[in-house]
Amino acid sequence: MRLISYFAILLFVRALYGEINYESARLERRLKAVRTAERVTVDGRLDEPAWSQAPVATGFIQNDPRPDEPASEKTEVRVLYDNENLYIGVYAYDSETGRLIISDLSKDFNKDSGDSLDIVLDTFRDERNGYVFATNPAGAKWDAQMANEGRETNDNWDGVWHVQSRIVADGWIAEIAIPFRTLKFREQDVQTWGINFQRKIRRKNEDSYWSPLPRIYSVERVSLAGTLEDLEGVKPGANVRVKPYVVGSFGQFSDGDKDYTGDIGIDAKYGLTTGLTWDFTYNTDFSQVEADEQQINLTRFSLFFPEKREFFLENSGIFQFGATDRFMPTGGGGVAGGTGGPRQSGNDLILFFSRQIGLSQDGEAIPILGGTRLTGRVGTYELGLLNIQQRESGDINATNFTVARLRRNILSNSDIGVMLVNKEVQDSPHYNRVLGADANFRFGQAVMANAYLVKSFTPAGADKDLAGRVGFNYKDNTWDLRASYISIQEDFVNEMGFASRLGIGKFAGYLGRLLRPQSVQKVIRQFNPHVHLDYIVDPDGNLDTRQADYHFMAGFQDSSFLEGGANTTLERFTQPFVINRNRNITIPPGVYRYNEYFVTGRSNNGRPISGNIRWSVGEFYTGYRHSYTVGGIFRFSHKLNTSFSYTHNNINLPEGHFKTNLLTTRFNYSFSTTMFLNALVQYNNDTRQWSSNVRFNLIHRPLSDVFLVYNERRNSEGGDLIDRAVIAKITYMIAR
Repeated sequence: MRLISYFAILLFVRALYGEINYESARLERRLKAVRTAERVTVDGRLDEPAWSQAPVATGFIQNDPRPDEPASEKTEVRVLYDNENLYIGVYAYDSETGRLIISDLSKDFNKDSGDSLDIVLDTFRDERNGYVFATNPAGAKWDAQMANEGRETNDNWDGVWHVQSRIVADGWIAEIAIPFRTLKFREQDVQTWGINFQRKIRRKNEDSYWSPLPRIYSVERVSLAGTLEDLEGVKPGANVRVKPYVVGSFGQFSDGDKDYTGDIGIDAKYGLTTGLTWDFTYNTDFSQVEADEQQINLTRFSLFFPEKREFFLENSGIFQFGATDRFMPTGGGGVAGGTGGPRQSGNDLILFFSRQIGLSQDGEAIPILGGTRLTGRVGTYELGLLNIQQRESGDINATNFTVARLRRNILSNSDIGVMLVNKEVQDSPHYNRVLGADANFRFGQAVMANAYLVKSFTPAGADKDLAGRVGFNYKDNTWDLRASYISIQEDFVNEMGFASRLGIGKFAGYLGRLLRPQSVQKVIRQFNPHVHLDYIVDPDGNLDTRQADYHFMAGFQDSSFLEGGANTTLERFTQPFVINRNRNITIPPGVYRYNEYFVTGRSNNGRPISGNIRWSVGEFYTGYRHSYTVGGIFRFSHKLNTSFSYTHNNINLPEGHFKTNLLTTRFNYSFSTTMFLNALVQYNNDTRQWSSNVRFNLIHRPLSDVFLVYNERRNSEGGDLIDRAVIAKITYMIAR
């Protein structure tokens, strides 16, 4: 009978092929959750009688490579619940079980490199925010908080949940338990949530969804999710978590000095209401955080390094302000797209950048005494309050940092808000405050508009201390259009944010076409020609920088891609620019026009061995540059993955000739889904250093870890030790 029902669904969908009304289809995708009184053992077997009584979510529909057609393999999902947990049972049928691809077992594993299943839960049914949980045939875990339908996705969020998967003769099974205390939702007798499921069949590079989505969207598009009904008598937990830690370290330095330290601290979390969470931290420690990937800077402006510290990443979406200027081509639906060049087109202005707290300009840790954070929602409002006290360190005074964010959701999927960031340097008259307002509007599924205006305040005061932006995006299955204008005045100061350059007016535009000609569909999935323009002027309206990029990308059916094009640049600067401090090579003031011609590509990263390459040549300021990057991933098994990336620049200028080399290697071994060994080894001839970061991590209970970390830096010329450290850290989560 089940087979007949499934066949009927396929015939119905085929009859509607090419004519799916997604807004209507999502209303028809309704799944009843069944309360069970029997004990459900999470073992990947689905052998409890209650599973056979639960309604089935099936009839998944592709959004790639054949949009709106039935999925090539059947998937069945059922939902049970009791007073404590939401249970999700997945039976992912597969006609070629031996060809399943399992990329790795690591926490927050790479979903794009193997078979996987995603679950999105819109627990407030606001059609914009939610949680995403994902697993693969080996039972690896990936989870995230999602806001504004993926505009902010925090995959560093970790929730308490359980999963067991196993491979069977005709597919693979996953059994999942998500405690209600892990989730935020309204206190109502009967709950109705948004829900959707995504299945990736990696060998076919196929994505399918229970509630169908256009191919340009992912599972975070909860405004098109289906409905989970009849959750009765469930309550969000008090969600009280206390997480103390103990850490000890041994350090050795080049002069022979040794340092032994030990410390304790605590993090705490309290669910103030069903929508608000209050966090506390005391004597905060980030010694287990992975080292930054090094970069070589050949520009006049600061490089951007991402935040990696868990405390600042959790609930970070609420502190997102405005929209970014990232104009990276998007293939959609599993088609990879390259950036084509080393541009850093985003990050013109980040109002709150948490790396300004607890880290010096050169990335050295500054101790944090403690702090508190209140985040969540009340009705149609979302709010965030953060206060951190940084200790005195060397010649850096003790400093207090405050961030306040209020955002109101309006219309179907739009919002307006205000934000304040405040830095107070203690025992000093210095302070820095920035106040701003932003608005983000979405019209239908394709059109977005956004704007913000901010003003800074400092003791010295200034007349030109404003920054603002307006932007517009249009994206459908064939066109990708984006335009923005940002102005950052020369006296604007934001010591808690990030701005790559001040005193500019910048217009940025992007025009991309997504083409899928049927004549080449056996090999090529998509062509993506695109043009990107940055036009930047100084405070007097004079042209400062013009960058125009012309690219053509071909995405293949197996997810590999090949892209080529030209990046043209005009730069004018009035001060000398030191491009290489080691050799004291300086570019004199002037106007420079130069072109870069490149080709880049990546092979299928679902295979055990994959690679990527970028090669370019062209003029560069007063001379020329030849550069290439080669990289590879070697997946010996789902437990052992290694990778490398090597970048070489050969720069020949009248002012001097120099070469840069940057090598990054990674080793990842997963003993299980709760025990990992990771190593990051880097060589940078610009800093003349080798650096190593080795981390052993054991999750001895949910959200409780044992870390053993080894860090070392050596001079690359003689191999002499600069410093090394061994760090042991234990955390223990107490939750109810």
